[in-house]
Amino acid sequence: MTLPAPLTGVIPPVCTPLTPEREVDVPSLLRLVDHLVAGGVHGLFVLGTSSEAAYLTDRQRRVVVESVTGHVAGQLPVLAGVIDMTTPRVLEHVAAVTSAGADGVVATAPFYTSTHPSEIARHYRLIAGASPVPVVAYDLPASVHTKLPADLVLDLAASGTLAGLKDSSGDLASFRGVVMGARARSDIAGFSVLTGSEVVTDASLALGADGAVPGLANVDPEGYVRLDALCRAGDWERARAEQERLCSLFGMVTVGDPTRMGGSSSALGAFKAALRLRGVIDCPVTAEPQVPLSPEEVERVGKYLAAAGLL
Repeated sequence: MTLPAPLTGVIPPVCTPLTPEREVDVPSLLRLVDHLVAGGVHGLFVLGTSSEAAYLTDRQRRVVVESVTGHVAGQLPVLAGVIDMTTPRVLEHVAAVTSAGADGVVATAPFYTSTHPSEIARHYRLIAGASPVPVVAYDLPASVHTKLPADLVLDLAASGTLAGLKDSSGDLASFRGVVMGARARSDIAGFSVLTGSEVVTDASLALGADGAVPGLANVDPEGYVRLDALCRAGDWERARAEQERLCSLFGMVTVGDPTRMGGSSSALGAFKAALRLRGVIDCPVTAEPQVPLSPEEVERVGKYLAAAGLL
């Protein structure tokens, strides 16, 4: 399907369920997609951070995109991450995911090597030149060690290189600069500005964001869809209450013991444990070398779900 311009609403970064042998669990993945669609989401983003894209082989990435696009069959737009270190590698992913049916691609700045803003701009122009579908920039400085400058993003939007921005920088001031710039510039139209934050979704929408890409929406899609609707209706008091409920639920990402695992193991392990507890997926394992949650930590995830009214 054609990607809406701008893309709006709740677009979850879809988790990738795995089998105990760490292969893509396609039946669980499709149940997760059905769970999200039933929750009222407005699009899907596969092969993002919450999808464990960095841990998946190229073969597994293709299985994910083909499975989801085939199952959705045009009901919702499907964005696919093409995250990799350098432009030539990203271009290979673009060819793979678009041939598998993705409606848009999502790319970070190059990483591993140090890059200049002019090189980042060239990176996105080369991607857009090779992609048959719209390109969304992914601002993820915690992982790629480069913050996308607002003026660079806006100039690339004006030139038609970028169709949108998914901002996971945590820098609300910079995010506001992009929102304001996109609104003020007459040479920018249809550009989507999306927040990747679970905990300031209401604030981002109040600033003028077009939508949200929260990992926690895998667990509670209805909650984020409800929050989005309340914000668009201007019911800020109820929106704040819903956001605060979701903030409390997001506490599940801290259940992992930091003396034996990293934040990714804890957060993604919690999301998958929650999906297993909710009966959506069969197995909560995360990709290697992430460390699994203990039974006690999984029990704590259940308590977060119960407190949020999800069990």
